[in-house]
Amino acid sequence: MLAAYVSRATLVPVPLKSRATIFLRARWSSTHAEVPLQNKSKVWESPDEAVKDVKSGDVLLCGGFGLAGVPDTLLSALVKRKDVTQLTAVSNNAGAGDSGLGKLFNSKQIDKIIASYPGGNKAFEALYLKGEVSLELCPQGTLVERLRAHAAGIPAFFTPTGASTAVEEGSIPTRYNEGGFANGVKIPGIKKESREFGGRKYIMEPAIAGDVAFVRAWKVDEVGNCVFRYTQQNFSTVMAKNAKLTIVEADQIVPVGSLSPNAIHVPGIYVDRVVQATAPKQIEHVKLAPSPSSSAEPSTLTPEKEHAQKMRHRTAKRAAKELKDGFYVNLGIGIPTLIPAHLEPGVRVWLQSENGILGMGPYPTAEQVDPDLINAGKETVTLLPGASVFDSSESFAMIRGGHVDLSILGAMQVSQAGDIANFMIPGKLVKGIGGAMDLVSNPDQTKVIVVMEHCAKDGSPKILKECTLPLTGARTVSQIITELAVFDVDRKNGHLELVELQEGVTLEEVRAKTGCDFKVRRDLSKL
Repeated sequence: MLAAYVSRATLVPVPLKSRATIFLRARWSSTHAEVPLQNKSKVWESPDEAVKDVKSGDVLLCGGFGLAGVPDTLLSALVKRKDVTQLTAVSNNAGAGDSGLGKLFNSKQIDKIIASYPGGNKAFEALYLKGEVSLELCPQGTLVERLRAHAAGIPAFFTPTGASTAVEEGSIPTRYNEGGFANGVKIPGIKKESREFGGRKYIMEPAIAGDVAFVRAWKVDEVGNCVFRYTQQNFSTVMAKNAKLTIVEADQIVPVGSLSPNAIHVPGIYVDRVVQATAPKQIEHVKLAPSPSSSAEPSTLTPEKEHAQKMRHRTAKRAAKELKDGFYVNLGIGIPTLIPAHLEPGVRVWLQSENGILGMGPYPTAEQVDPDLINAGKETVTLLPGASVFDSSESFAMIRGGHVDLSILGAMQVSQAGDIANFMIPGKLVKGIGGAMDLVSNPDQTKVIVVMEHCAKDGSPKILKECTLPLTGARTVSQIITELAVFDVDRKNGHLELVELQEGVTLEEVRAKTGCDFKVRRDLSKL
């Protein structure tokens, strides 16, 4: 007996142990011949026409991370609609220059943004600090979960991320008075309800409902099924599922049935309109692997900068000893990115990047650069054999759920109790929270290590009795590593213990440069 299916491919008979024979199909469908195929296309010829129903005051969800997966074709079309203003934009970033949401900030069409890391856009930062635009700063994992929740019909949820920080207290202003920070707050931050579950504190976060979603995908068929490429997924999958009107710009528009059902990231039920992407892909930070000859080239750094670089590598080399073979590890930007170069022989780890990579490899050669393959610092990267890619919702489930063994971050300040502050200086710096609050949200399951310079540029201590900057997490850090020393943190009792001194460093120097008391291990060792 033969099973016949509609297919454009040649049918290949495969003999089985029984006398029956079946046919394997290359065409991705199993529709019986008498059933007509879906032919109602969602493809629109013009991006300008596709965005015609966006109106002033809408909540606009904009996919992308850095410049990867940014729907610039649709955003360019919306910029032409000068009648559309007072938008509330929701995105991980605020764009950069004339890409991403930067287009809409430049055209003055956005009144408010809900974002995780808007600091890459200096123009936005200036607008916020002058009181000309509103900002709801949200941890990255919380932001994507708020979007996913609405898509799934869930009005709110509790999360450990942001508990006992400015996010819970609502102390980050949404908008300053006209004239900026010096003139006070016009719209205060949003205070969050908190509850305890199993002895841990959680805060309630409301879902975010979008009116319109702009998304960029790799391959999209005529009925709206979407496939993304590498880190192009990021926020785009949950945004596509969230909005009343979802418009996707596709690198490639393909016929119905061309995509494997196993490969679909967003089913067509969520997508309303599809247009051809015409905007070129851009890269925020092209970072290349050093050439073999570069190590032999003389340094161009000043003596001061060369010394600082040496100290950064000293810190990274010590931190590398904490990585054990087979660990799943998330490395923050800055000094943490130097750690892989100092792994001990035989140690292989899986690097996780919160924008959707597990198994991140080194920086690429010039030939390997791919705009759809970036890390959380928006730098170009590669993938190792065995790597996987996924969207931001999946990524932060790994992180909040404690599936990552080790999280290593930089910091502006750390307290003796393990509090960490690393995301903003009120009235001055508004880089954003990013994924940091999520990365420190489960310290009992994921060990949190801070690597940083021991003192700030002005010589003031960065290890303090209490942090003076807004907290990223309370009692979350288990170890502090600097160019001078290594401290273990007793998070429960709020004490520090000095366990190691770096080479050439004295106990007296560490005491003088540390802004709190600490215990000294009896068998204090030097590296």
